[in-house]
Amino acid sequence: MKLLCDQMLGTLAKWLRILGFDTFYAPNEMTDDALLEIAKKEKRILITRDKELIIRAKKQLIPTVEMQETDLIEQIRKVTKEHEIDENKFLSRCSVCNTELHSISKNMVNGKVPPKVFETKDNFWYCPTCNRYYWMGSHYDDMIKRIKMISSG
Repeated sequence: MKLLCDQMLGTLAKWLRILGFDTFYAPNEMTDDALLEIAKKEKRILITRDKELIIRAKKQLIPTVEMQETDLIEQIRKVTKEHEIDENKFLSRCSVCNTELHSISKNMVNGKVPPKVFETKDNFWYCPTCNRYYWMGSHYDDMIKRIKMISSG
């Protein structure tokens, strides 16, 4: 399943990527026409607060999720209520650019991650599009707590 978040839902887009959803996040300069074209062409579900955009999308038979919630946890719950989280895809995408991450050997990250991280971690992932490195640090535990909070609702 592919999603498209409009400009008002950047934090939601980031968290949907963390959860493993293929999520396009629209840049500020993108027009509504361009958003609708991408949603239609790539068969993405449009997630927006923009009532006018929802009306236009529905006229073009583009599936939509009208986001009225402002709390991030509630926003994620609304999306995942209809589209289940696949735990095998959790943390499989770059939270910045949406590219699928690749597992990378520890010796390949030497000098590219902080020395303490290199010394204490064994598993690393790499985004080939934006050249970011990922590992399970303290932020990982925080994400797991948040995911459990989302799932328990």
